[in-house]
Amino acid sequence: METLDAATINFDTNGLWILNIALAVVMFGVALGISPNDFKALTKQPKLVWVGLLSQFIALPLLTFLLVLWVQPQPSIALGMMMVAACPGGNISNFMTHLAQGNTALSVSLTAMGTFLAIIFTPLNFQFYGNLYPPTAQLLQAVALNPMDLVKLVLLILGIPLLLGMLFRHYREALAVRLSKALKPISIIVFVAIVVLAFSNNLEVFNTYIHYVFGLGMLHNILALGLGWWIAKGFGFSLKDRKTIAIETGIQNSGLGLLLIFSFFNGLGGMAILAAFWGIWHIVSGLGLSLYWSYKTSKIYV
Repeated sequence: METLDAATINFDTNGLWILNIALAVVMFGVALGISPNDFKALTKQPKLVWVGLLSQFIALPLLTFLLVLWVQPQPSIALGMMMVAACPGGNISNFMTHLAQGNTALSVSLTAMGTFLAIIFTPLNFQFYGNLYPPTAQLLQAVALNPMDLVKLVLLILGIPLLLGMLFRHYREALAVRLSKALKPISIIVFVAIVVLAFSNNLEVFNTYIHYVFGLGMLHNILALGLGWWIAKGFGFSLKDRKTIAIETGIQNSGLGLLLIFSFFNGLGGMAILAAFWGIWHIVSGLGLSLYWSYKTSKIYV
């Protein structure tokens, strides 16, 4: 496994620029769907929102760190797990929550707040836990990662598109709503195509090392989903809210993670393979769980 940390995913400068643009378009599309009413949930149901954010930005990175201590994977894989856990919720969590017949309004509020908070918490959590575990701390020192460079890129990819999208919605709400519906599926398809293209040029690396992250990536994601569920249950939330917080905690924006990995770690093998596998697997697990919950809920009301 020593060669895994030396392996790199080849992703040229043009591909990286396209990935940056695709992710910025995704965030702009997310922002077009955010209205001031989404933030009113903080006053109407503050406990739900804050518990959801706590589960995502405090509990999940901590759980990931404990999992790394227990399993002790290869350092690059451990750093990939920490990167994924530090990212905000994924772009399809709202759709999955709706499909699962959860609390869609809460999901949208958590996506809105979570994406803004990620500008601070993604670099903070990644740096904190990455430096707390000695093997990953050595990797961070080896690449000489400047925390402010990480903050600047997250701000560029998340903050600016969010601000522009919300301003566009404020001045042209009807058009923004229409664009939001069109952009979300298109931008996700474009992003998936770019990731597939990136790994199609690295099939040998992917095939050689995928078995190192396959089981661990699934376990990590399942634990994340379960963490959100049990935290919500511990606070006595309803079934709809437990579904929502579970999905928001377990569906991470691994696309942002991949972008940061390609930008700062030169496509470090274990990190990139773990993040890419998570990006595929969490769609499978999230949709599967949502369909199951939808089926169970429909059976109750038959």
